Amino acid sequence: MAKKVAVLVGSLRKESLTRKYAQAVARLLPPSLEAELVELDLPLYNQDLDDANAPPQAWTAFRDKLKGADAVLFFTPEYNRTISGALKNAIDVGSRPWGQSVWDGKPAAVVSQSPGAQGGFGANHNTRQAVVFLNVPVMPAPELYIGGSPNYLAEDGSINNEQTKELIGKFVAAFEKWVEANAKK
Repeated sequence: MAKKVAVLVGSLRKESLTRKYAQAVARLLPPSLEAELVELDLPLYNQDLDDANAPPQAWTAFRDKLKGADAVLFFTPEYNRTISGALKNAIDVGSRPWGQSVWDGKPAAVVSQSPGAQGGFGANHNTRQAVVFLNVPVMPAPELYIGGSPNYLAEDGSINNEQTKELIGKFVAAFEKWVEANAKK
């Protein structure tokens, strides 16, 4: 039976490069991993709403989807050398209320992209830092930073560069093994 992988895209734009890479990588996952794109259009986290037992429906739906996932793939652009507010907010929403984190123990990996040469290095590591605290075993290697990202996507959203395909293929194969070794049984 395939493991469910929640795919989180840290950009809200429908035509974002981050979303396109998430879709391209999801298509390359092996049959043992079933990807589901989970939207991050969430109200900002405010503990008062959880304390009043009145969380927004979007938070509840998001938390329920993540509870049903066996693993997580985080895709992040780099905004000012860090992760987007949308992705950080999703991490916060999923970590609360205290003691009910949807992230606990879920194996994960991070993919970052940027039109710049560093491929979202800062955002990648900020994402890792945020979720490791939440007991998310993040795949240590191979890391996947896609620098010069607009250059490697074809019009149909597929990867158009053999070296990039090979790099993503190695990442996907390692992620499959990571999930198998670390997902809760």
